Amino acid sequence: MSAVQNESRKRSKKRYVSGQQGKRWKGSRELEVGMQGILITCNMNERKCTAEAFNLLNEYADKLYGPEKLQNNKGSSSSEEEEAEEEDVDVALKKEVAQLQSSAGKRERRFQALESGANNVIFIRTHNLEPDKLVHHILSDLHSTKKKKSRVILRMLPVTGTCKAFQEDMLKYLTTFLEPWFKTPHSATYQIAFKARNSSHNKREEIIKSIAGLVGKLNPKNKVDLTNPELTIIVEVIKAVCCVSVARDYTLYRKYNVQEVVKEDAAKTKTDAAEQRDEHNGGEAEKDKEEKVAQDEEKTGAQNEEQEEVNKDNGGGE
Repeated sequence: MSAVQNESRKRSKKRYVSGQQGKRWKGSRELEVGMQGILITCNMNERKCTAEAFNLLNEYADKLYGPEKLQNNKGSSSSEEEEAEEEDVDVALKKEVAQLQSSAGKRERRFQALESGANNVIFIRTHNLEPDKLVHHILSDLHSTKKKKSRVILRMLPVTGTCKAFQEDMLKYLTTFLEPWFKTPHSATYQIAFKARNSSHNKREEIIKSIAGLVGKLNPKNKVDLTNPELTIIVEVIKAVCCVSVARDYTLYRKYNVQEVVKEDAAKTKTDAAEQRDEHNGGEAEKDKEEKVAQDEEKTGAQNEEQEEVNKDNGGGE
């Protein structure tokens, strides 16, 4: 009877431990309040989007911050293992725990893919770098070179702050978060880009109106500009997490869309086409003018020859 009870207790403990581990692992792989990173949207293929994101981010991060320094954590040397065998058991255990904790810290990569909580959206958590600076650098380069470097990535939105996705929490957080850009003596023209995913308790109009009121209180000189603002306040709500950032050149870089930013500007295309058309028309007009001058010269020459012949004939008669 006791053996059966012991076996039952073991099974219960095993279920409890495995359940707790599973919950803790899942939680560590999801977007949470307090994180910084980059929200990346895609069209259906999240696995390929994640691979593209790592390639793109590492390419430009190497340029900005230098190559990532990875430490070799494949274990201790043989001499260290021999020393561990000679040490007291308690000392060896403490040393092993310290090594595990140290290696866990070393595994902190500068980019880590996490579940965002929404379909077709991935979250890349960043470590020891500025996500807004990195994203702006990427889009600036793509805009100038017009070189396409991704197939499934749509938009890359920096996340420099996160808070709970309730209006009261958002406004409280943004009051401090927005100060470096909008509090006196700082001021700027701005717009608010708000989107909510898997969240129905926040109404878009109310949130935008509340944030605009907050920005106005920070400095009355801050003005809304929906055409070409200096700054864009990005607010992305996913479930219970609110992701925020302040972006520059948001309109110029096509709302931070990596597919659209590499396309030729429509106005520039029209201008180039008009210039080519004018050049062509001007060339044709010049050609016509030259042909007309040649025809006039030919006609004048013929008339002169004809007059000379007449004069000769008249002279001969005399």
